[in-house]
Amino acid sequence: MTDSAGGGPIRVGVLTISDGVSAGAGVDLSGPAIEAWVADRSGVLAERHTVPDDEPAIERTLIAWCDGGSCDLVVTTGGTGLTNRDRTPEATRRIVEREAPGIMEAIRRQGAESTPYAALGRGVAGIRSATLIVNLPGSPSGVADGLRVLDRLARHATALLREHTTHD
Repeated sequence: MTDSAGGGPIRVGVLTISDGVSAGAGVDLSGPAIEAWVADRSGVLAERHTVPDDEPAIERTLIAWCDGGSCDLVVTTGGTGLTNRDRTPEATRRIVEREAPGIMEAIRRQGAESTPYAALGRGVAGIRSATLIVNLPGSPSGVADGLRVLDRLARHATALLREHTTHD
């Protein structure tokens, strides 16, 4: 996965957000699916971590990866639903400098083709420094829907954030 202007492979961070997985009581199926997506597209897995559904932990990780310059794209999985512990969108909103709502609109539209429950997702997308952050659901099917959208957008978005001229 290189950007559309040929700026090299896209460096991706994958952040799983789950109380159960972080405590060792659950199995992360979505994080590895994102990792496979990165590998299948010749991207670079630059960062990988799991945190509980804890806003400060989410914020610290996103800030470190974005401000440290290690990632062009950060894909989170988990914490985007309606339960009280689902706080990923709130944490993400606090640390992004600019939101990118069209990305999430496209992801929810894609998900709606699979399930009406896609409309319940509260994930957000935005930019911090030169990094695009996208919140995906915790379910493998929700992640698959989101990755189908990112297949179409990630290279071009990364080129724009790298300030390369694009003609797509």
